[in-house]
Order: sequence, then structure tokens, then C-alpha cells
Amino acid sequence: MGVLSLLSGGMLVALVVGLAVGGGADPLLLVDPGDAVRYGIPTAKALVHLGAALAVGSLMLAAFALSPRDPGFDVSLVVAAAGAALMTLASAASAFFTFLAIYLEPVALTQQFGDILWLFVLETEIGRAWLISTMLSAIVTVLALLIRSHTGVFFAGVVAVASVWPLAELGHAAGTANHEAAVSASFTHSVFAAMWVGGLAMVAILGWLAPQKALPFPDVFRRFSTIALVSFAVVAVSGATNAWLRVGELQGLFTPYGALVMAKVGALVLLGTMGALYRMRLIRQLEGTGTGPRSITLRLVAAELALMGIATGLASALARTQTPVPQIPATEIAQATPAEILTGEPLPPEFTWGRVFTQWQFDVVWALVVVFGVLFYVWGHLRLAKRGDSWPLSRTIMWVSGMVILGLSTNSGLAVYGTYLFSVHMVAHMLLSMAIPLLLVLSAPVTMASRAIAARKDGSRGAREWILLAVHSKYLAVLGHPLVAAVIFGVSLIVFYYSPLFEWALEEHLGHQWMILHFLFTGYLFAQSLVGVDPSPHNPPYPLRLIIVLATMAFHAFFGIGLIYGTGLLAPEWYGAMGREWGLDPLSDQQQGGELAWGLGEIPTLLLAIVVTWSWSKSDDRKNKRRDRAADRDGDRELTAYNEMLGNLAKRDKKLSRG
Repeated sequence: MGVLSLLSGGMLVALVVGLAVGGGADPLLLVDPGDAVRYGIPTAKALVHLGAALAVGSLMLAAFALSPRDPGFDVSLVVAAAGAALMTLASAASAFFTFLAIYLEPVALTQQFGDILWLFVLETEIGRAWLISTMLSAIVTVLALLIRSHTGVFFAGVVAVASVWPLAELGHAAGTANHEAAVSASFTHSVFAAMWVGGLAMVAILGWLAPQKALPFPDVFRRFSTIALVSFAVVAVSGATNAWLRVGELQGLFTPYGALVMAKVGALVLLGTMGALYRMRLIRQLEGTGTGPRSITLRLVAAELALMGIATGLASALARTQTPVPQIPATEIAQATPAEILTGEPLPPEFTWGRVFTQWQFDVVWALVVVFGVLFYVWGHLRLAKRGDSWPLSRTIMWVSGMVILGLSTNSGLAVYGTYLFSVHMVAHMLLSMAIPLLLVLSAPVTMASRAIAARKDGSRGAREWILLAVHSKYLAVLGHPLVAAVIFGVSLIVFYYSPLFEWALEEHLGHQWMILHFLFTGYLFAQSLVGVDPSPHNPPYPLRLIIVLATMAFHAFFGIGLIYGTGLLAPEWYGAMGREWGLDPLSDQQQGGELAWGLGEIPTLLLAIVVTWSWSKSDDRKNKRRDRAADRDGDRELTAYNEMLGNLAKRDKKLSRG
């Protein structure tokens, strides 16, 4: 109760002050829905975020810091269930208050009122988002009460994270400027803030329970500190991105919205400073047996929880405060162009290959994946070198190169112009599905993780254990079989482009993120099954690998030719309705995309064939060397036995001929 009091108390105080400063609960000029609705919406949303934090943070701590044998494991699941239940109720309340703010009629127990409410939930974008969030958080509540294993916790955590996505979509209306960047930033900010806030609350609960239940509090605190450091960095970057998109120019900071942003930034900086100055000193002291360091740590945690509550309350107040940059959908702009109506953005300047490096579209999700991917791999290399273990520099270079290309594919002009030109989209596709996976596979990330990350011996699972569990799972063993991976890789290409999935990926930000992840995953499975350096349950013969590569080359050629000579436009209501006055017409651009798919797709495939052939040759050399060493040890017993067999056969033939 003390933990919830600190969080909720700080949150409610900051929410009330923030609403007063920003005017988020002021009466409306025309038709006012009433005080209950105006204050109910931000209060319910604040409780949604509080519940999400408790659910996500507790499940995260159970998955990455606790063993099922620890009493704290069950405690974490109980807290997660309570948090998810709070999120479920608060999401339903948010939906209802939002409906009242739109409907502008008093609550009535009539058939008409119920029908309109049901229509709002099912047919409007806002209503569906709240319905999805409510349903997903209800599922997390049930799962947290039923599961008692690490795998179940991980699955429940994925559902809990998914329940946050609709909230990110609601935070920035579709069709407004920078919609995709804002949704990515909001989602990332919400998830990692939930991990940080909820994880810290769970650490406080475990710290107070530690003496009675013999919990490994120092280990839990140390592991959470690593997660908190990553969360702090992500929350800072995503929060800055959100603020920049909504504040705009510098003078936007001198508005009520800007004042609340600066207050939230101050709370974040203070939280980061406290973590940096105190936790690094207290972790070693906690290893001792005295209660003093634990008491000091818990007091520090209590102060941080109060600050986090304040930051959460300010965030909820910000969501109801008028932004300096108007959030107006393009469909409501009188002179909106077709491109603005479809994408929410004006047409960029005419495409040139030089503008791939001058036009940028920041996607905080993939930018952070690239940054952390490079940092952790280089950290692993340096850690192995410090330990005296060798690691090929070429692998590190390939990993960094793959990450850099991933950043270009998702944030540079390739992402900007891929929205308007199918040919540019196809270049990004070839990089995501073939070039990047090949570089990542050859850098052996699983082997790096297994060697650089310390193994857990207390039954808990860290990053190393989760990676190895996924790699050795029976599901990945089936998907990673060369024939299965090749079929998925090839068939998904046709299914994606010649089905509604392509339009979904163009029109919806969630579909776009799924597309990137799908191409990377299928490409990685395919490359790993053929030339993977990491251990694999499958070791197909090299002739089969070469046949699969050649078949893939033929399939890519078939796909490219189909686009080149095709007369039907893919996604005509998107590429055909942009109103571009520069570049090729949509059909000619699509045909050029087919040429690029054929040409660029063959380059990584040819490299795959070369690597397979080279590996085949190296395998034969190793076999020959093993035979030579065996012959040196046993006097070439195998060759002698073979010659004796031939001699015996010759003698038998002579006897038969004489007879």
C-alpha cells in the first residue's frame, strides 16, 4: 500500500496542478460535458498508465530478475494481475468518459443510449482502440493469475506491452503531421516508462518483504538497475522526440504545454541523477549482511517513486493540454493535397539518390534498435578481449554494417520516398530481407551473447538464457529448417505484395512496423539455415544448400519479371492517388521496382552462393586434413585395408578364371 500511495499520490497532485496550468480541464466554450467528464478523462488515463506500469514492470522483473523458486516470483504475478485489472477498469472508464465528451448528453438507462454507446465502441477509431486495450489488459489479468512459469510470464508480458499500442495511436490522431514518428515515440516512451516505474515499484515491494521471505534483494536490485539504465535512456530519447513534434519552435516552450514539458524534463533529469549518484554506490554495499544499506536504498526508492508519480501525472495533464503545434488531420485542411490526405505529410522534393542521405524520417523504435544493437555487440567484443578471448574483428564490422544499413532503411530517404515510390520501397525491401540478415547472420550474434553475457545459476533468466532458449526451441527448429525457411522466405514475398497486407503496411503504422520485422525475421531464418555461424539443429548437405540458393535466385527473377511486365498497379488507391508531378508515373515506377528487385535481389543471393561454395570447400579441406592426421597416427590403416581388399578381390578373380 505504501508503494501505491507514493505513486498515486504524486501522480494525482501533479495531474491537478498540470490541468490547472495547462487548462486541460477548463470548461468548454460551446457545449460543456461537465466537471465529471473533464476531470474524469485525464484521471482515468492516468490510472491506465499506472496499471500498465504495475503490470508491465512486475512481469518484466519476474521474467528477467527472479526465479520461479523465489517467493517474490508469485508476489510479482499478483502485483501484475492487480495492475492489469486496474488498467482494464480504467480503460473502460476512459472509453465511457470519452464517449460522454463526444455525445454531450446525460447518462440514461435507455435503449437509444446503449445503442449509441455500442456504436461508438465498435465503429469509431477511438472506441475500438479503447476496446482493444481493455480486452488485452483483461487477458493479462487472467494470465497473471494462472501462470507460474517463465515462459508464461514472457507471453503475458508480450500481451501487456501490446495493450499499450492503442494508447499510442490515440495520443496522435491519424492523418496529422508526423503521425508515424509520434506513434513510435509514444509507444516506446510508454512501454519503457512502464518498465521503469512498475519495475521500481516491484523492487520496493520485494525490498520490504525481503527480511520475512528471504528474498535475494541485492541480486534483484542489481539486475533491475541495468534495466532501469536502458529504460532511462529510451524514455529520455522518446520523450524528447514527442516534445519536439508537439512543441515545434523554441517559443513553444513558453506556452503552458511547454511549461509542463519542462517540468517533466526536470523530474526525469532528477530521477536519472539520483540513479547515477546513489545506486552505483549502494549496489556493492547491499552485498553485505547489514540492514543499513537496504534501508537507505528503500528510502531512495521511495523518493524516486514519488517523483515517478509526479512525472506520470504531468504526462496525463500534457495529453489534455493544447499543443503549440496544431494537431489537425489533413482531411480537415481545406487545401490539403492528395498526398497530405493519404500520409498526413506534404510531398517531399523530387526524388534523387542523393536525397536518400538528406531527407530523414526519424523512427525512434528502429533508431534505438540500431544504437543499442551496436553498443551491446561492441561491449561484448571488448569484454571478450579484456578477458583474453579472441573474437574476429570481421564479425564486429559486419554486425555494425548491418545495423547501420538497418538505420538507413528505416530512417533515411529510403523510408521517406518509399511511401511515394514503389521502386524506392523495393530497394528498402531488398536491404531488409537479404542484405541486412546476411550481415547479421555472419556476425554470429548468438555465439557472441553466449560467450559475453554471464550465465545465471539461480534459476532466473537473463538475456543470455532467453536468447539460448529461443534458439533451441522446437518451434524455431521447425522454422529454421532450410526447406521450411526457403518456402517462408519465397512464398511470403508473393503473399505480401499480392494481398491486402501490402496496403495495410502502407496505410497503417502498425502494419509498417510488422512489415519491417517480418522481412528481417524471414531473411535472417533463410540466411541462418544456409550459412549460419551460430549453432543450428540442422546441418544440411552443401549440395542441397546450393540448390536452395539457386532456386531462390530463380524465384526472385520470376517475381521481378512479373512486376516488370505486369499491367496492374499494386495498391492503386495509394501509389496511384498520390498526385505526384515528378518522377515516373505509378505503373512505370512499379516496373522499375521490378527491375530493381531482380537486379538487387540477385546480388545478396549471389553472395550467399559464394559463401555456401566457400564453406563447402572449407568443409572438404577440414575433412581431408582430419583424414591425413588419422593416417599419420595409424600408419594409413584405412588405405592399407582398402589395398588389401583390392588384392583379395584380384586373387579371387584369378581363381575363378582358372576354374
